[in-house]
Amino acid sequence: MYHPNERKLMFKRVLGAAAVGALALGVAACSSSGSGSSNSASTPTVKLMVGGIDKQIYLPYQLAQQLGFYKKYGVKVELSTEQNGGVGAEEAMASGQVDMAGAWYIHTIDFQAKGKDVVDVVQLSGAPGEREMCGTDTGVHSAADFKGKSLGVTDLGSGTDELTQFLAAQHGVAHSGYHTVAVGAGSTAIAGIQRNSVQCVMTTQPTVGALEAKHLAYSAIDLATTRGATTALGGAWPAAGVLAQQSWVNSHKKAVQSVVDALVATMHWIATHSAADIAARMPAQFVSNSTITKAQYVAGLQSDKGQFLPDGVMPAGGPKTIYAMEKVLGVDVGKVKLADTFTNTFAMKANKLEGTTVTTTPATAAG
Repeated sequence: MYHPNERKLMFKRVLGAAAVGALALGVAACSSSGSGSSNSASTPTVKLMVGGIDKQIYLPYQLAQQLGFYKKYGVKVELSTEQNGGVGAEEAMASGQVDMAGAWYIHTIDFQAKGKDVVDVVQLSGAPGEREMCGTDTGVHSAADFKGKSLGVTDLGSGTDELTQFLAAQHGVAHSGYHTVAVGAGSTAIAGIQRNSVQCVMTTQPTVGALEAKHLAYSAIDLATTRGATTALGGAWPAAGVLAQQSWVNSHKKAVQSVVDALVATMHWIATHSAADIAARMPAQFVSNSTITKAQYVAGLQSDKGQFLPDGVMPAGGPKTIYAMEKVLGVDVGKVKLADTFTNTFAMKANKLEGTTVTTTPATAAG
């Protein structure tokens, strides 16, 4: 059983190319949080770190910038991204280095379990966006086949590690029955499959597309769409969102609402545009690089676009699914109140402002 004391809160997103990191940091000339983030009459500045800004699962944060939506809704957002071996986005937020984190909802439960009041203010996806990619000759078609295999995850203790453990546990495969290897993403994950140091790897687009294009691996388990996550994990699995300390949210409500307004508008834009339209708006380095071509990027996004929620609302049952998973993994969630881990208030106001219909059934205080 995976012991909670061994958990890491960092979901390290390996970028795989220095140019991507440089671009993301280029849009994030960060000022001090104390002076930059305010609710004064001037445009508030918010520092938001993303857990791998070039990954498709996290594309809304950058897309909102590309579309000019942050500016439109009256906030200056300084985007930055995690660096390999650096501080995770959620930890940077929890320690006050940045105001907000573009990270997975599951962190709110982790933080609440440790007595830190962190809340998800807008939900961007209803699925992890991950796929279990397995080597063409492995014969793996479900988690029941994990026994005896070496399985790649982004990092030990990461979200992909937790998901791998949960999938295995559901099929009666003990953690001691397989070997977990930290392979990152992009070129390092691809190399793990090529060298057979791992038989499978849990990863996202664009790495998924690159593995398929090279005929190195196939998708054995789909966690990339809401439907796939519901089938494999037992319900909607809310992943990418915007996390912040509750105390910061309380004292910066105008800035929070502006960020959520911009992102809800972005989610509606994603829902009403094609994968090719979206790719055309993203930075060139994100959609075409040493790992993937633009055509492959578009194909992957078209395949996995179903992970994104159209309205920024936390889906009903989602928090309960995450909570149940944490219990299975041995996390002490006895003191966690699901109602304190998320809010739909800002997203509902944003949809009203936009005049858009909320199609996601919202989670209630009970999750």
